[in-house]
Amino acid sequence: MISVGKKLFLGCATLLMLNLLSGCYGGSGSSGSMEPIKEDSLSQVTTMVESYGDIELPLEMILEPEKSMAMRTDSFQGGIHIYRGRVQIASLRDYIIASMRNHKWKLVGEASYKNVMLAFTKPNRTCMVVLSEDSTGVLGKTQANFYVTVDVAAANRLNPFGEPVTQ
Repeated sequence: MISVGKKLFLGCATLLMLNLLSGCYGGSGSSGSMEPIKEDSLSQVTTMVESYGDIELPLEMILEPEKSMAMRTDSFQGGIHIYRGRVQIASLRDYIIASMRNHKWKLVGEASYKNVMLAFTKPNRTCMVVLSEDSTGVLGKTQANFYVTVDVAAANRLNPFGEPVTQ
């Protein structure tokens, strides 16, 4: 005679095997090929820093609008943009460097000790990034300060007063 414990074990093992095997069954009459995921159904994995369009951050980094400011004139666009989120400072550094390179920014300087400072340039743009960890250490949040300048006049061939440059 089989004990109650063995019956229970055999019943659980049988259910587990049936559950595992049912995952291998195609079921819906599909030919075995999976439909590709449509781009519209993919969730967003990055966020853009303000309206620059070529500076990305992971979604975990959230803008702190009360600490950020921006300015736009006919010849200049720029600002200080503060983001915070739960990411490791080293992985955020690597992410920013790779993302900026993908958007044709050139890394022209880097310094690190407790904080990390990165400097990037493009023909009419500069971007300084300072990464720091939360001083309390309890929340484990990383702060990213972006200092961005765009020389709109150079991009549009205007002088600093917004007048067209003639050659």
